[in-house]
Amino acid sequence: MKQLIECVPNISEGRNTVTIEQLKQTIIEVEGVKLLHTDIGYSANRTVFTFAGTPESIVEAAYCLIQKASQLINMEKHTGTHPRIGAVDVCPLVPIAGITMDETVIYAKMLADRVGEELHLPIYCYGYASGSEGRFHLENIRRGQYEGLKEKMVKTEWKPDYGTSEFNARFGAMAIGARNYLIAFNVNLDTKDISVAREIAEEIRESGYLMKGTTDIKKVSVRIPGKLKAVKAIGWYADEFNCSQVSTNIIDYKTTSIYTVFETIVESAHRRNIEVTGSEIIGMVPLNSIILTCETIEKAIVFLNDKENDDLLIEVQNKLGLILKNNGRFREKILENSMPDLFF
Repeated sequence: MKQLIECVPNISEGRNTVTIEQLKQTIIEVEGVKLLHTDIGYSANRTVFTFAGTPESIVEAAYCLIQKASQLINMEKHTGTHPRIGAVDVCPLVPIAGITMDETVIYAKMLADRVGEELHLPIYCYGYASGSEGRFHLENIRRGQYEGLKEKMVKTEWKPDYGTSEFNARFGAMAIGARNYLIAFNVNLDTKDISVAREIAEEIRESGYLMKGTTDIKKVSVRIPGKLKAVKAIGWYADEFNCSQVSTNIIDYKTTSIYTVFETIVESAHRRNIEVTGSEIIGMVPLNSIILTCETIEKAIVFLNDKENDDLLIEVQNKLGLILKNNGRFREKILENSMPDLFF
């Protein structure tokens, strides 16, 4: 089996369709790469591309995309609900087949080095490509966002791993890394009150929240852990749905499934007398994450083997309250279905 990597760059542009199309073309034009999905978010002002290919072609396509984005996107004019530090906020490489995480890290660092040397952009490495524990988690690198980046970069502990250490006002900075599958799953609430979404996010995410006004004997705030392991979450307002939304990242779907996240948010919302009105998956998900949502192992086997029958697909879609934008089909969200010759 040949080596295969997935790349999921998040671009800080979700409103200018001409720019998005130009960025898309830079991916399509690289031989050995297949663009699998494009997810455009207006409120976040963010586009998530998903493409896969051989390691060398992935590095080339990602480099071309970053180069084009540096020409087209001006972060000085950017606004959006999603945390971000640059025109290409984050560019993770994910091992899919025939390649280890350690090998994927080599390619992530190869990309970071090339972008830093040739485009003279500030690059942070995160995930398994990070050189320190403090940079493993993306949220640490993003803390302060683009607006706080200039001040952050002058600190010795936040010197970029590759490229320039000077603040680039137009581009900002970016994170390049290697990670396992991550599922971006957002749930809509029947309220415009952002504080409710933030409360629920604090309640469910693994990191929990700091209890206000409470300290231990060392005068350190007490952190109350959240309900769900391997889940990150924030609350914000989604313009396209005209409601507040709990936005989650499921770091390990085998530890906490998409369905568990959905049901936990529903339960938390109901305790506040608020209904859940739908959900969305950003980008793509591995087949196994959907199989885990099937009620029984028998249904999962049918789902796995009968790829043309949409009955179970619709059942899963309904269980998760999924809203498909732009007349999309849920099957198109499943990674393996986009590359049948490789996986089956």
